[in-house]
Amino acid sequence: MAYRQTALTRKNASDKRESLLRAARNLVAAGGFSAATVAAIAAEGRASVGSVYSYFDGRDGLLAEVFRSAAGHELDVVRQAAADRGQPAAERLGALIRVFSGRALQGRRMAWALLFEPVSPAVEEERLTYRRAYTEIVEQIVRDGLDRGEFVAEDPRLAASAVMGAISEALVGSLRPSPDPADPAVIDGIQRFCFRALGFRASGFSGMGASHDS
Repeated sequence: MAYRQTALTRKNASDKRESLLRAARNLVAAGGFSAATVAAIAAEGRASVGSVYSYFDGRDGLLAEVFRSAAGHELDVVRQAAADRGQPAAERLGALIRVFSGRALQGRRMAWALLFEPVSPAVEEERLTYRRAYTEIVEQIVRDGLDRGEFVAEDPRLAASAVMGAISEALVGSLRPSPDPADPAVIDGIQRFCFRALGFRASGFSGMGASHDS
């Protein structure tokens, strides 16, 4: 009986912790990390402020976990879109740009929070980790493109960093919180810029303007 009670207690604690994480993520999606105060998280999760601290070391640790969860999901979707190494590198890069940018434009508030919002050092450390992960995906695509003669680049790692920087920075204006709808045409512009930067000739390329995954 004691073992069953302990297992139940642990499950309840796990459920409450997940509930607080969901509450924090909902707040970030709606208003950014600045909106996810401990008091707001407690209210959203129907818990006391003290209980938040009983499940997490503090607000920074909780929000870093929220970042890992949200950014990790986005990374998995983008990685899958560009995973087929049997496809031309340009097709894979086009898919990565469309999925990354398209999902960002669909969820502008969360994308702004994940990419650009000023955050605590703990959350910024997570952001840097995921930036490196995206750059590694692009670097592999560039290397494959070089091997196939699709791209021209002296340094694949530098080229990958520049491509991801261009994608992110080109989205700044579109993602900034605003009541105005985002312009999806920016995605084609990002693709054209990145392909030209890599020395790719887009004639006959089927990826331009293709729809992104949801």
